[in-house]
Amino acid sequence: MRTRFFFYVRSLAFLTLSTLLLMAFGCQTCQAQSAELKPIFDGRTFNGWTNRGQANFAIEDGVIIGKTGKGGHGWLCTTKTHGDFILELEVNIKTGNSGVQIRSHIDDKDKMVGYQIEVDPSARAWSGGLYEQGRRGWLQNLKDNEPARKAFKVGEWNKYRIVCQGDSIKSWVNNVPCTDYHDSIDKTGLIALQVHAGKNIEVRFRNIRLQELDNPAQK
Repeated sequence: MRTRFFFYVRSLAFLTLSTLLLMAFGCQTCQAQSAELKPIFDGRTFNGWTNRGQANFAIEDGVIIGKTGKGGHGWLCTTKTHGDFILELEVNIKTGNSGVQIRSHIDDKDKMVGYQIEVDPSARAWSGGLYEQGRRGWLQNLKDNEPARKAFKVGEWNKYRIVCQGDSIKSWVNNVPCTDYHDSIDKTGLIALQVHAGKNIEVRFRNIRLQELDNPAQK
């Protein structure tokens, strides 16, 4: 009986040590991934960004504030194009509509065309879903994804994570999976912060960070 007891204690100690080591490794992995994400907004200026459309953008205390301008759509666009990447940012909106353009383009009529990860504070609650601006419309909404519909907190800061690699587009809102879609029409393009057409819209963005990824198709 005593032998069995000591065997149990030793086994429990081994499992506890193994669990701690795995947790430590997991933390180190998360820290390493976070270390690879680099700011693409310096918190003070619009260096690396350009305003297109009719919205107004300003910076206050390290936060980008987008507001309705002349009433039409507006975008704050990166001056560089990006293909395969991890993008993380935080978004806060109370009313109206917004989104994060990825792999997008400005056409010859000065209109935005491309993928958009939705910011939707309405009762529909499709924040994190995949919409295609200026072309096919909704590619993956959240009508059948109740956990994702509940992830976004209206009037609070919400963490977005977007991963594009090859033909894969994935998104998370507050660590809840939202979009998981495959499409190959556009594999590179602009990243842009949207203010939707309308009245009295105000949306805020902060902690915008990016990690470039290897393209598996090029290996």
